[in-house]
Amino acid sequence: VQLQASGGGLVQAGDSLRLSCVVSARTLSAYDMAWFRQAPGRDREFVSAITWGGGIIRYADSVKGRFTISRDNAKNMVYLQMNSLMPEDTAVYYCAASLSRGRFLATFDRSYEYDYWGQGTLVTVSS
Repeated sequence: VQLQASGGGLVQAGDSLRLSCVVSARTLSAYDMAWFRQAPGRDREFVSAITWGGGIIRYADSVKGRFTISRDNAKNMVYLQMNSLMPEDTAVYYCAASLSRGRFLATFDRSYEYDYWGQGTLVTVSS
C-alpha cells in the first residue's frame, strides 16, 4: 500500500487549502485513515481521522471547526479541507492508513496504530 499526499503550499493566515491523499490499495474501505502533521522542531501530532466507512470522525482540538476530513473510497482518495489557516498550522502534513481492526475509538490519534504513511506535503502559513 502506498500513499501520496499533495496540495500543500504557501498561504496567508485566513486562507484555505485542501490536501489530497491518493492510496494505492485494492480496497480503501479496508482502512481507517488519518492526517498527522509535524512542525519544525516538534513531534508528529494527530490532526484528524476517519473510519473506513466515514461513519466516525475525530479532530484534534486545535483544528476542530476549521478542518474537515473526508474520503471517497471509490476513488481511493482522502481529503483534508483546511480553512481559516493560522501560522501555527505550518507543518508537513502526512496521511496515514490503518487496517481497520475495530479499535478506532481507542487508538485513532496514536501514530503507532497506522501501518502505512505517505511522504508528506508542506503547508506554510504566513502571518
